[in-house]
Amino acid sequence: MAKFIFPKADIADLKDAYDFVVIGSGAAGMTAAIQAQELGLDVAILEKLEVLGGNSNRASSGMNAVETFVQLNNKIVDSQASFYEDTLKGGGGTNDKDLLEYFVTHTESAIDWLYNHNINLTDITATGGMSQKRAHRPGDKSAVGGYLVKGLQKQLAFKQIPLFDGTEVTRLEKTGNQITGLTIKNAKLGEKTIQAKAVLIASGGFAQNREMLAEYAPELLDLKTTNHPGATGDGMKLVTEVGGTLVDMNKIQIHPTAQQDTDHVYLIGEGVRGEGAILVNRAGQRFVNEMTTRDKATAAINDLHEDGATLILDQGIREAFTAIDFYHAIGLVMEGATLAELADKAHLDADNLEATVAQWNTFQAAGADTEFGRSTAMERGILKAPYYAIHIKPAIHYTMGGVKINPLTEVVTANGDAISGLYAAGEVTGGLHGNNRIGGNSIAETVVFGRQAGKQAAKFVLGL
Repeated sequence: MAKFIFPKADIADLKDAYDFVVIGSGAAGMTAAIQAQELGLDVAILEKLEVLGGNSNRASSGMNAVETFVQLNNKIVDSQASFYEDTLKGGGGTNDKDLLEYFVTHTESAIDWLYNHNINLTDITATGGMSQKRAHRPGDKSAVGGYLVKGLQKQLAFKQIPLFDGTEVTRLEKTGNQITGLTIKNAKLGEKTIQAKAVLIASGGFAQNREMLAEYAPELLDLKTTNHPGATGDGMKLVTEVGGTLVDMNKIQIHPTAQQDTDHVYLIGEGVRGEGAILVNRAGQRFVNEMTTRDKATAAINDLHEDGATLILDQGIREAFTAIDFYHAIGLVMEGATLAELADKAHLDADNLEATVAQWNTFQAAGADTEFGRSTAMERGILKAPYYAIHIKPAIHYTMGGVKINPLTEVVTANGDAISGLYAAGEVTGGLHGNNRIGGNSIAETVVFGRQAGKQAAKFVLGL
């Protein structure tokens, strides 16, 4: 029996063979491992870093899903068709339609699956580009990422699924068209080859790989990124070495609201705007529909040529999106008892800011933004002191390109043939999001396609 230091296992307990090996400790990898073990597979997770959870840890707004009990509890009548159309529109119509179809038809069951594993996303908010509130989050309105990662880690420990950290996969082993194992490198163990009947690549994107950025999107090299240090595209290299192919590699999402005035880059979650915040320029005036898609919001901020923009919110919005407490605690938030005091601290025009907020509150009360056409996230105005401001500017956030898969999560070659026993899920894959990812779809993707990978691996190994 493996020895655990929650949720990690002792590398001395690494076996020579497993039914299913998962590469990556983010939400996609953990979900797949849990699902596969529940279907009867002997599973292990390998993570190259000591810090677990990948970019999943950094997600803040929520997990998009439709036709859920949570939506109905909030009197939201939604449809898979509407979710499909919003996501397709947000992606510029370039999404892989087969992946998108599977995605939108399996988010409800993903929410139920999480709920049955004591991961309860029972509150809901809005994200840009969605026509309905679809972003499911914890009941206390906290950030979804940390909550989801901790919940999945608890399941790993409860089910005694070993997760070996500090363990890098250097090569996939392949005989004919069949994946047979993988070679790993660990500081304590050295190099070792493990037999595996099936392997899942769930190692994340490549926003931290400067060479890959230079190859696929050199125009973005001057931007910082919200990504964790391990997002270096390792899984994509592993896949191409055994005949897999990559798609959409030049499609890289810039998140419009990242705080970059310290030594670190902090994503300011879309849920801040989803709960009612507005964006203003240095003159204290709105300049965009804050709930448009991320690409359009980013373009509007860049067009200001003012080194970013400023989010304006109040105590009511802070209470509705409690991740703001964290932003405030680490010094990212300016505060004022009045809008004039806030404008002084944020270096904004005070008279204009007061007029802008007053006009916004009029739009909010009427339910119609006649200036920029915002139609969602208008449940509350900016009325409750104290008032807050966060300076933001765009940063590299998500690499929408990656490993080409089919809806079974099988890795496919350039000819569309599946590589037997090789699967991929999460940000390491490409195609689902098209030109632009909708906020809240990445966490949904990890659970939907993580579950699918676990199911398909079990079907492949056990003949289910």
